[in-house]
Amino acid sequence: MVPHLITALSGPLLELESKVLEATPTIERWFRLEWQEHTPPFYCSVDLRNSGFKLAPVDTNLFPGGFNNLSPEMLPLAVQAAMAAIEKICPEAKNLLLIPERHTRNTFYLQNIARLSSILRQAGLNVRLGSLSDDIKKPTWIELPEGNRLLLEPLIRLGLKKQRLGLKDFDPCSILLNNDLSAGIPPILEKINEQYLLPGLHAGWQMRRKSNHFAAYDEVAKKFAKLINIDAWMINPYFDYCSGVDFHQAQGLDQLQLKVDVILKKIAKKYREYGIKDKPYVVVKADAGTYGMGVMVVHNAAELGSLNRRERNKMSVVKDGLEVHDVLIQEGVYTFEKVNEAVAEPVVYMIDRYVIGGFYRVHTDRGPDENLNAPGMHFVPLAFEQNAMPDRHAQPGSTAPNRFYLYGVVARLALLAASLELERTDPNAEAL
Repeated sequence: MVPHLITALSGPLLELESKVLEATPTIERWFRLEWQEHTPPFYCSVDLRNSGFKLAPVDTNLFPGGFNNLSPEMLPLAVQAAMAAIEKICPEAKNLLLIPERHTRNTFYLQNIARLSSILRQAGLNVRLGSLSDDIKKPTWIELPEGNRLLLEPLIRLGLKKQRLGLKDFDPCSILLNNDLSAGIPPILEKINEQYLLPGLHAGWQMRRKSNHFAAYDEVAKKFAKLINIDAWMINPYFDYCSGVDFHQAQGLDQLQLKVDVILKKIAKKYREYGIKDKPYVVVKADAGTYGMGVMVVHNAAELGSLNRRERNKMSVVKDGLEVHDVLIQEGVYTFEKVNEAVAEPVVYMIDRYVIGGFYRVHTDRGPDENLNAPGMHFVPLAFEQNAMPDRHAQPGSTAPNRFYLYGVVARLALLAASLELERTDPNAEAL
């Protein structure tokens, strides 16, 4: 199933799809050369928005959940990609420790961990789960729907110098984090030696900033646009950054208003250039944090001067009590895709440098200019066809493989940006 666009594909996206399909050999060679220079994160998911005139990433997650929402038909691709990633990191890897989020009552999240564990086991790894939760003091079975269950075990330090991390009878060579560290870096994860920690601690929200990611993406998008001769704006949302904001005390909002107004005017100018009649908007979001928290849609900068207490409280704190003082101001990209008359946006999943599938995030109560990562959302697997290849001779927008190939290209641009971001913010690299 391919979501239908509620508007006809307009000029810019038709041009983008046509040029991408025509330049496929050039694009794939370009990616191949880039991956010789940069190391992709172990895994990643990218939220895309398709407005019919623009296709752009709006969020990149380095600790993706939702593996349980991927189409089962695509799992062999995930296993092959995991094999490639492990071979590159540690060819002799035997044991892998997977560290999930602390919460143990979110059934959907735990089903994601079960699916991810299955992928890694089929890639040739003994996988066990080490929990950071204070509630897990001994090996604990968690029951899942359909008769499945997971065993969570307490983490311990191993060895004479306590510089390895594992379980009571399990000494892994690799540790995969599926915990975004919003609550901070636990001491037990610090100063680990002789083990591969994937991704590094600096990928967690205690240190990571969205503004760094989109600065890297801006570079990647401009380079790619020059390669295939398109306007980089068609794949790249305008953005800015504002620090020193205190929503509780209504401080720093004047500066935020000024920056929002500048972005809105830049968008309006592009809309005029392409004859787009929609109203420009921006999304103000916490520069650190996830789960769709700390997000606000703004159509007019003056709206920021009249926020009520509830709106300010909503923007003040995100997951795990992380306070918001720095925000990203991002061009709002309409999503004009629908699944069964509900607004939808594609989310693309990758392991290493390979696209392994994805799903549509669907929300029946949200509009095309709203955040869909909110309570009430549901997921529809992307209908990738394993044997279907893009057809550059087909009418633009007419086939699922063409649409999904375009998704995969833009998602991989965000993946490349994530690799640049992690290289530039790695404290160990700076010390070398």
